[in-house]
Amino acid sequence: MDKNSIYGKSIIGGSEVGVISVDDMNTSDIHETNSLFWDTKGNDVLGATSLPLYGAFVSEEKCQLFGDVSGKKILEIGCGSGQSLQYVGERKASELWGIDISENQLEKTKQHLTECSLSARLICSPMEEECGIPEDYFDFVYSVYAIGWTTDLEGTFRRIASYLKKDGVFIFSWSHPIHKCVAAEDNMFVFKKTYFDESWYSLSLGGSTLTLSDRKLSTYVNALAKAGFVIEQLIEESDDEIMKSRASSDNFAKKAKMLPVTFVIKVRKL
Repeated sequence: MDKNSIYGKSIIGGSEVGVISVDDMNTSDIHETNSLFWDTKGNDVLGATSLPLYGAFVSEEKCQLFGDVSGKKILEIGCGSGQSLQYVGERKASELWGIDISENQLEKTKQHLTECSLSARLICSPMEEECGIPEDYFDFVYSVYAIGWTTDLEGTFRRIASYLKKDGVFIFSWSHPIHKCVAAEDNMFVFKKTYFDESWYSLSLGGSTLTLSDRKLSTYVNALAKAGFVIEQLIEESDDEIMKSRASSDNFAKKAKMLPVTFVIKVRKL
């Protein structure tokens, strides 16, 4: 797997690239900016984080959040290039669905799954918007490093809850917000921004621009509760075995021993 698929600059943090503050940027502008990024430069610059990895140093093989998915209907939010859909498809899920903001990513997903003798219903749309996904239908909805791109967190979680059957499971991962505040500097780790700042900002990355917001962990938890989910598991710890595979001089691995760099939440629809 490409090193960038785990350790892309968005995982390392905004302090690693040029940051431009964004004031009053509207939702359509953000969608246009980010879809263009993924259509043109996304995979080349950031790679593709996918199952069995949830992000840096956290794996499904260790956490076992899904359990048996055979015969289950599964939807991925932000399906990227299709590797995660392949992972659950090869474990005998009965239906695969994917949504992504990028047409280019969906074409890659379709091609990749075809090569793996799998198929999925694919939809191009921002995750925040109504797009024809059936309600009360899925056993699992999951997202690997994509939920943080939403411009409407509470609305997105409400939509995801509507897609799930009663007792259905939602699992998602994202860059841990405290990690985005800390950067390596002169052989030390120092705070570069406040944890409480959730304002949107733009990054200049690989000659392209993307737009993000670093939300507090409590923002995710409270939004899940409002959407009617009950939290079953929150994972912040890095996997020692995965970290050992990194060079001892690697600042990112050293950082992961001191603070969480990825978080994963598993919730269930009431």
